[in-house]
Amino acid sequence: MTSDPSEARSRVHPIPPTRWPTREEAAASALFSPAKLGPRTARTRTWVPAMVPWRASDDGEVTPDVRDWYRRFADARPGVLVLEATGIRDVPSGPLLRIGHERFVPGLRELADDIRRHSGGQTLALVQLIDFLAVRRRPEKDKFVQRFLELRRAHRDGLEQLGHAAAARGDDSAVRRALLELPHEQLLALLAPREREALEFGYRERVSDTHLPHIAELPRVLPELFARAAVRARDAGFDGVELHFAHAYTMASFLSRTNERTDGYGGSPAQRARLALEVFAAVRAAVGRDFVVGCRFLGDEIIEGGSRSEDACFYAEHFARAGFDFLSLSVGGKFDDAKQPKVGAAVYPYTGPSGHECMPTVRIDDAREPGARGPFGRNLHLAHAVREHVRAAGFETPVVGAGGINSFELAEDALRRGECDFVAAARQSLADPDWWRKLEEGRGAHIRRCEFTNYCEGLDQQHKQVTCKLWDRELGAPMPWTSAGAAALPLSHDGKRRLIAPG
Repeated sequence: MTSDPSEARSRVHPIPPTRWPTREEAAASALFSPAKLGPRTARTRTWVPAMVPWRASDDGEVTPDVRDWYRRFADARPGVLVLEATGIRDVPSGPLLRIGHERFVPGLRELADDIRRHSGGQTLALVQLIDFLAVRRRPEKDKFVQRFLELRRAHRDGLEQLGHAAAARGDDSAVRRALLELPHEQLLALLAPREREALEFGYRERVSDTHLPHIAELPRVLPELFARAAVRARDAGFDGVELHFAHAYTMASFLSRTNERTDGYGGSPAQRARLALEVFAAVRAAVGRDFVVGCRFLGDEIIEGGSRSEDACFYAEHFARAGFDFLSLSVGGKFDDAKQPKVGAAVYPYTGPSGHECMPTVRIDDAREPGARGPFGRNLHLAHAVREHVRAAGFETPVVGAGGINSFELAEDALRRGECDFVAAARQSLADPDWWRKLEEGRGAHIRRCEFTNYCEGLDQQHKQVTCKLWDRELGAPMPWTSAGAAALPLSHDGKRRLIAPG
């Protein structure tokens, strides 16, 4: 666990020098060897994990920009390419892909065809399936008190104790006016913890809010929603699905130590894992054994009171025993420790210590501290712990490792040391979508190496189309291909950035 990233910015970890492999060395490597992924075999152990590019339509449909995004990664022929977090409900969620209705299948089918064509049929394509609970924007104080705050006896008692007896005994409008007139710290002191959070960060639902009927019934509803979504992914021509059990979202919240549900789906590790196993069982029953079904979950939540590596090992063993086809490890990315958003903005789960561990930058450690290692392969030890535990339990379920990987040496060493069975690289793949292919062909010297400054994450935080600073201003560089009907280079909404990496 690290301290707040703002406390560790005095030095920058330089990008380590590396030696790129020859074509022959790559051919003999573990990285470019085949590996089983449930019922399928991946051509190589290279993996492009899910990234949200903010290119879908506001209705969650596939757009030409979405197609270009995935064509570009498929050009490098990675072993596995995972689509962005794709919503399983048919509800508005902005420019994020959705799969909660049959009307999304035609667009997704075009996307699957694109990946197959651009990879020459050498890449397995998976859809990451996600569910999320409501998160509201941080409100203006006046609007919160006047419209959103549900008045309680404690608010009136608090006002009376502060000397506002007349207002405390008045009607609701008088109470609200009096609350707004209080100094901010006094107002906060009168609010319950969840009320303070709603004012200071924005209202956020939790899986433990079982007083809300739609939260109480999640265990009944989610297995079928995930199963139907997986069937649509299969019908669209994808090779499998990745169940999103990570970060700040619904399924990860059920797995978290902070899950205090008392209905058999919270509390003990076995009860916290119960819904995840029921979701998997429903998906497997719906799609059959010839369709890849795995999950991405957390090796460590990082947050205070959150799940740790031993929880991840417990879950991994139960997932392997249930028949998951792969286990992909991530870390952190929680709402619980996120920074306070501006008024009118929503809390973003990658701004606090857990988010910084999820996407570590070159500033994550002070290099003067013993054991500081920067972002490079930072979280592979979590994948290693899970893999060793799963192997000791007698299962061969492949484990996907990730975290600050931008060299052949780091990826190959992780495989040789048994830290993982597949190597995932998100930001490096964004920096140079061709990097896997360049490695395989002995052209590593031409790779754009990620600098781990999180320029891309900054765009994501603002819900802007995600690009990389290493290429997005190269407006004069040609398209990597000629798209039918695309006469000009696609640009961001403000016209200042290219959306497709040069070839």
